[in-house]
Amino acid sequence: MATSTPTASPRTAPTRSDRTRQVAVTLAEIFCVIGTLVGVGVIGTRVEESSGGALAADATLIAPAGPAFSIWTPIYLGLAAYTVWQWLPDQATDRRHRAIGWLAAASMVLNALWLLVTQQGWIWVSVLVMAGLVVTLGLLVARLQANPSYGHAETVIVDGTFGLYLGWVAVAACANVTAAFVASGVDPGGLVAEVLAAAVLAVAALVAVILARRLGGRWAVAAAIVWGLGWIAVGRLTDEPRSALVAVAAIAAAAVTVAATARQRTTAA
Repeated sequence: MATSTPTASPRTAPTRSDRTRQVAVTLAEIFCVIGTLVGVGVIGTRVEESSGGALAADATLIAPAGPAFSIWTPIYLGLAAYTVWQWLPDQATDRRHRAIGWLAAASMVLNALWLLVTQQGWIWVSVLVMAGLVVTLGLLVARLQANPSYGHAETVIVDGTFGLYLGWVAVAACANVTAAFVASGVDPGGLVAEVLAAAVLAVAALVAVILARRLGGRWAVAAAIVWGLGWIAVGRLTDEPRSALVAVAAIAAAAVTVAATARQRTTAA
């Protein structure tokens, strides 16, 4: 049976709602850039030094090693590219951009808000903001799944960017919750802490499986999750607090992520 290739929506004149959405995305991107400048220490305190060091790479058993955060470079470049892309004539009235525009803007605002909240040391508020970001991106990528990409550039700029974004914050959310508990004095230490950390990583693996099943096995999402889990393993093997048990759990969770994504892709083929 022949299958049709997704195509861009026929071009029509942009409505006032379209223009409002485009402006909102642009303003959100500017706010996101400002928040990022705060988070990297250009006009504020670096994330790893904020909140009393609760979010540093050696603060908890679930914290990824420092190089893990370089994933923000392609994500932020992708968000900037998306902001420009959605202004192009063919995109202004496209059904995909109408479906995700406001969610994309919300994700950028929440991203910046998280960075600003951590500057104040409000670690539990940052958990709530992170939860909102995960939900927002989950809904966004689900809408991308419901409205298939129609070209390579669209896939890279939109699906690639928001896939990486979702996968990374899914792992970051686990680290964020763990940091909040430890910062609040909930840290049993020793083997108990290691077992609990392994349990958190099992939850991360479960989340990865759910995302693979519901979002069609997106490799961008899986790649970001595996990246985060891999650097958690590296951190526990090379930096304090050291834990072979947590490192193995992180590697196992990464393997489950790849297997679940590959199976979903095979099933959908």
